[in-house]
Amino acid sequence: MRIDFRRRTTPRLSVVVPIHNVAAWLPECLDSILRQPVGDLEIVLVDDASTDGSTAIAERYAAAYGHIRLIELPERSGVSTARNVGVAHCTAPYLTFVDSDDALPADAWSRMLRTLRRTGSDFVVGKAARVSDTEWFVPPLMQRNHEVERLRCTIEEAPLMLADVFVWNKIFRRDFWDRAGIVFPERTRYQDQPALTQAFLAAERFDVLTDVVYEWRMRHDLTSATQRRAELSNLEERRQTKLMTLEMVRRHGSQRLLDVLVREILPIDMWEHYRAAVAGPSHTWDDAYWTLLRAMQTAIWNDATVPFEQTTIVPRQRAMGAVVEADRRHQLRAIIDEIDAGVRRGDVARSGAPVRRPVLQGAS
Repeated sequence: MRIDFRRRTTPRLSVVVPIHNVAAWLPECLDSILRQPVGDLEIVLVDDASTDGSTAIAERYAAAYGHIRLIELPERSGVSTARNVGVAHCTAPYLTFVDSDDALPADAWSRMLRTLRRTGSDFVVGKAARVSDTEWFVPPLMQRNHEVERLRCTIEEAPLMLADVFVWNKIFRRDFWDRAGIVFPERTRYQDQPALTQAFLAAERFDVLTDVVYEWRMRHDLTSATQRRAELSNLEERRQTKLMTLEMVRRHGSQRLLDVLVREILPIDMWEHYRAAVAGPSHTWDDAYWTLLRAMQTAIWNDATVPFEQTTIVPRQRAMGAVVEADRRHQLRAIIDEIDAGVRRGDVARSGAPVRRPVLQGAS
C-alpha cells in the first residue's frame, strides 16, 4: 500500500474519496471539493487499483495541494475497503464522503457544519439530487424526507429516514462514527445500507436539512451496482443487504421502525429486479435469477412480517410482487408490457408509478 501524507495543521473536516477507474469524472469531483468555502479540509483519496489513468490524476492533485492525501491500494479491493481504509487515516473531528464520479454544489458543507456545532447532534443529513447531462431532479422519497428541517431528531420520530441509505449526503462527528463502530461491509455492492442503518439506529440525535448538498451522477456505462440489476451476483448481494438490514432493525426492538422498513423502504427497488427477471425473450429467462428473486421476496415479506400485498408501494408494483410469489413469470411480463405501453403514452412512469415531473435545478 502506497501512502502519500504530508504534515499540516489539524483539519476540521475529513473527506474520504474512493477511486476506481473514474478518470472521466475525477477532476470535476475533486475541483468541486476544492471549491468548497470550508477551511481546514483534509481530503483522503483512496485509489483502488485503477487502470484507466485515475491514479495519475489523483497523484497530480495530491502533489499540487498540501491538504490532499493519497493512498494507493495494491490490488482491487472494492469501495467498502477503500472507504474503511480512508476513514482509518482521517484525523478531523468531522467526517464525510464523496464518490469520485459525483460532484458537490457550490457550498455543500458550511451550513451542515454550522448546524452540527449548534445542535450537538451525531450527524447531519442533506438532500441529494440525481444529475446527468440532461436532467437534474430530486427523487420523490428524498424530497419527502427533506421537506422540512428537523433538528435533534430521533429515528423513532422520523422512521422513513431509514430509506436514506447514502453516506455522501451526510457529515458525521468522528467520535460518534468510532463509538458506533460503523464499518462498511465488504464483498457487497450495496455497502451503504447496512452502514447507514447502523448509524441511524445508533444515533441519539441527528439533523435533517432541506438544502441540496450532493449531486449524484446517473452514469450510462452500466458500471454502477444500481445499473446492473440483471446480474445474479448483484441480486444475491441485494438479498444479503436487505436481510442484514431487516435483522439490524429487528434487533433494535422497535415495532414501528420494523413496520416502516418492511412496508415502505425495503420494497422500493423491487420493481427493478422484477423487470430484470423477465428482461429478455422467455426462452432466455434466467431460472436461477427467478428462483433467488422469489426466495428473497418470501424471506422478507411473509405472515411473520408483512405480506407483500400490504406494502405501501404503488398498486402495479404490488401486482408484480403477487405474481412473483405465485410463480407466474409470463403474467409478470404482461404487467410490465402494459406499464411500458403507458410509458409510451406518457401517463405512467417506467416503475409503474404515475409520471412525476423532475424538480427544477435550484428548487428545494
